[in-house]
Amino acid sequence: MPIRSITREFIGKPIRCKAAICKKSGEPLVIEEVELDPPKSWEVRIKILCTSLCHSDVTFWKMDSSAPAAKFPIILGHEAVGVVESVGEHVEEVKEGDLVVPVFLANCGECRDCESRKSNMCSKFGSGAIRDMPRDGTSRFRDMNGKVVHHLLGVSSFSQYTVVDVTHVVKIHHHFPLHMACLLSCGVSTGVGAAWKVADVEKGSTVAIFGLGAVGLAVAVAAKQRGASKIIGVDLNQDKFEIGKQFGVTDFVNPSSCNDKSVSEVIKDMTDGGADYCFECIGLASLMAEAFNSSREGWGKTVIIGVEMHGSPLSVSSYSILKGRTITGSLFGGFKPKTDIPLLANKYLDKELNLDGFVSQEVDFKDINKAFDYLLQGNTIRCIIRMDH
Repeated sequence: MPIRSITREFIGKPIRCKAAICKKSGEPLVIEEVELDPPKSWEVRIKILCTSLCHSDVTFWKMDSSAPAAKFPIILGHEAVGVVESVGEHVEEVKEGDLVVPVFLANCGECRDCESRKSNMCSKFGSGAIRDMPRDGTSRFRDMNGKVVHHLLGVSSFSQYTVVDVTHVVKIHHHFPLHMACLLSCGVSTGVGAAWKVADVEKGSTVAIFGLGAVGLAVAVAAKQRGASKIIGVDLNQDKFEIGKQFGVTDFVNPSSCNDKSVSEVIKDMTDGGADYCFECIGLASLMAEAFNSSREGWGKTVIIGVEMHGSPLSVSSYSILKGRTITGSLFGGFKPKTDIPLLANKYLDKELNLDGFVSQEVDFKDINKAFDYLLQGNTIRCIIRMDH
C-alpha cells in the first residue's frame, strides 16, 4: 500500500472527511462526512492510511450507554498508521509528511514515570479519566449538523483524518510495511513486550498463554524468539492450535477437553509442576486465577494482559503467593511507545523478529463492519482496514 502524498490546502483549516461513526452501543458503524478541526498547540493532524480492529474497540463498541466511559456518538479505532498532514504550535518531533503510528498510551517523556525505567505509564497525561483530547478534554470532530463526535483513547483511527496529541504519536521509518505498522500501535507490541519486558522470558523456560488472539500469538512469537522450551496455548477454539504452531506454540490445551481435570492440573502435568510464565490475554477474572494456578510454585510469574470484561475482581490464595508465585499487570507490554516501538520495528526490519502472519483479512473502509463480523465470529487474527482517500 503506497504512502499517498498530502496536500497543504487545508493546513490551519478544518477538513471534511469520511469517518465510521458508532452512534449507539452495538449498532453497525455508519460512514458519514465529519468536520475535523486543525491541530491546536501540541497536536498533530494525521491522514490515516490503514487501520485495524482490536478487541478493545469491540469492548467500547458494546459498552452500555450508561457506563461512565461510554460517549456516543464516537469514532472508534486505535491501531493505525498514517502520515502527518499538519502540526500545531510547539510540535517539533514530527513534521508534515512523516510516517507515524498513533498510540493509545501517552508518553510525554518528561514526567517521573516517563523518565523511570520501572514504568511505561505517563503520570502527566495517562492517569486521568477517558476523555477526548488529553489537554483540554474537548473533541476535534463534529458531524455535518455541528454536533460533537467523540474521540476514543486519544486516537480515533476509523476516520480518514484524525487529530492526536503529540504525546500519542510515534515516528517510524517510511519503508516499514504499513499493515505491520498498524499492529505495532497496540496488539503486537502488547504481546511482545509482555514476554520480553514484563516477564523477561528466558531460554529453556516454559510458557502458558491463555487466549490465542493476536496478543496471545504475539506472546508466543516473542517467547519462541527468547528460546522457551515449551509454549502452551490455551483456547476453546481447536483450530487455534494449527494457527498457533505458525507463531511458536508447541502444545495446546482445550479447556472443554480436559475431562475431569482443571486446566491448571493439565498444565502442571505438562510442565513438571507448573509453567514458569503464564499470560492471560482474554480478560476474565476466572481465567486469570486459572493462569495463576497454572504457574510453578517458587518462581512462577503470571502476567495479566486482558482487561476484565465484566469488572470482576481477581481472587487468588494468599498462601499460594507466599509460596513464591507472583502476579503482575501489563499495559502495552510495558513498552514506552516513543522509544520501544522504533526498536521493535528495527528488529522486524533486521529479521531478528518474525511478525508476519498476523494479518488474516483486509477490507475497504466502506466495508468496515465486515471486520467486526470476522472478529465476532472468531475468524480473524487481525483485519486490516484500507482507508479510501
